[in-house]
Amino acid sequence: QTQLVESGGGLAQAGGSLRLSCAASGFTLKNYAIGWFRQAPGKEREGVSCISSGMSLTNYADSVKGRFTISRDNVKNTVYLQMDSLTPEDSAVYYCAADLYYLCSAYNRMTPADFKSWGQGAQVTVSS
Repeated sequence: QTQLVESGGGLAQAGGSLRLSCAASGFTLKNYAIGWFRQAPGKEREGVSCISSGMSLTNYADSVKGRFTISRDNVKNTVYLQMDSLTPEDSAVYYCAADLYYLCSAYNRMTPADFKSWGQGAQVTVSS
């Protein structure tokens, strides 16, 4: 059974940091493109960052560029999203998603429909 599990969410103060983890079971993450999405109450799910399989091309939404970093640990079969300089506008449920065929480009154009497998989500709340 394939599964993605997010962890590392929680409460942070503005200007603080959190690191989200996306651990996979039942499949090898390095062969998949991984996307991080977030959804705030009343808003659509938006793409935050993507890391490709293979050469690990990455991209970021303009709203998080320079503050968030996506990375892989192929030994741990885990993808991370390091979030620094957090603002209250970053508060949302964060989801990781995997897809065998999606190609992350240099530009953040991904949509939820591009990814087949999803984690359950992790709440991130940033207080001012």
